[in-house]
Amino acid sequence: MRKVAICGCGGAGKSAVARQLGTRLNLPVTHLDMLYYDQEWRPVSHDEFVAVQQRLVAEPRWIIDGNYASTMPIRLAAADLVILLDIHPVVCLWGVLRRRQQHRGADDLSRHLRGRLSWGFISYILRFRKTTRPKVRQLLTEHATGEVVVLTSRRAARRFLHAVATHTDS
Repeated sequence: MRKVAICGCGGAGKSAVARQLGTRLNLPVTHLDMLYYDQEWRPVSHDEFVAVQQRLVAEPRWIIDGNYASTMPIRLAAADLVILLDIHPVVCLWGVLRRRQQHRGADDLSRHLRGRLSWGFISYILRFRKTTRPKVRQLLTEHATGEVVVLTSRRAARRFLHAVATHTDS
């Protein structure tokens, strides 16, 4: 595992899995939300977002977390492992609410993690499995060239991370 793309619903735990996996595998982690939005939550241009990701996936080692279906093929084609966190929407919503309480720091990631709670975002989370997941699965079928791992619960994610840690320790 040298190039890992992580996708899934908001609140599914993409950033947490990315950070833990990055630590276990000593891989640099990039959170797409940090690249897509500026400090005021204004999106960058599509061309700029594509260019940044093309530079990232050209690197020999990385973990990138985030969805952004319009640019997902860039990451899927380059990753040797894709992790889809297919977590129940209620669990994801709980994760977002819990995250708002935990990330009260002043660093950039904390600001981004805290700043996304709106009715539109809540609706996106609750509708993810019906509307977005089929698109993500289609993109995986069409563009993923490496192994695809689907984790359907937080417990499954913890087991996966434990297995990675055990494998890298031996």
